[in-house]
Amino acid sequence: MGKIITVANQKGGVGKTTTAVNLGIGLANKGKKVLLMDADPQGSLTISLGYREPDKLSVTLANKLIAVINEEEFNPYEGILHHEEGVDILPANIALSGLEVSIVNVFAREMLLREYVEMIRNDYDYIIIDCMPSLGMLTINALACADTVLIPVQAAYLPVKGLQQLIRTITRVKRQLNTKLELEGILLTMVDYRTNYAKDIADMVHSAYEEAFRFFESEIPISVRAAETSIEGTSIYMHNPSGKVAKAYENLTKEVIANEN
Repeated sequence: MGKIITVANQKGGVGKTTTAVNLGIGLANKGKKVLLMDADPQGSLTISLGYREPDKLSVTLANKLIAVINEEEFNPYEGILHHEEGVDILPANIALSGLEVSIVNVFAREMLLREYVEMIRNDYDYIIIDCMPSLGMLTINALACADTVLIPVQAAYLPVKGLQQLIRTITRVKRQLNTKLELEGILLTMVDYRTNYAKDIADMVHSAYEEAFRFFESEIPISVRAAETSIEGTSIYMHNPSGKVAKAYENLTKEVIANEN
């Protein structure tokens, strides 16, 4: 049975999609069968892996969830794409935004994604879900079906403040919807230890949360090369394999695999 990791933070620009992509491809490089699932109506993960116009894709995550809502029979694998770096992708586009509004009155609306994921999870070692930057119903769905949640946090003041609200939401989902949900870890991203500011923020996060929550030893350094990967439609391993960001994500991948034991 595959492990489901949801990558979540309601603050945008903290490296969620970059982390989902590079962790997923890092796991594939280690011989794991991986599905990257885009749960963001902006299609950030889809675009980052080279599908420049996600709104033109005929089958996306939205189609799966609509079929679940309507209790229709459907092929759960239709629309899953394969990337040259060895991962499968279930894309998303703007149709997902309308769906989030329409499911407000749907019965068991928090469990729609879980119902779909259970159809395919045995075919993968890992399913990694990239969430939108909000704590709306799609993110709740992603948390409700996950085994663990990975939280990327930029080493800056405002993203750290928002961490409190996210942790409260995760705690509530665990209590009410998904008792098996655990924290995969908090990952510091865009870290620049050349500045005292970044060091102070990192110290603040650790002192506030490290007694209760696991932190990854790996930290993702700030890098222009990491930002360039979405333009190329590839991972950091292909774009800049010898760089510090590739090494950091490789170490993160090893930590995630070690968590299996």
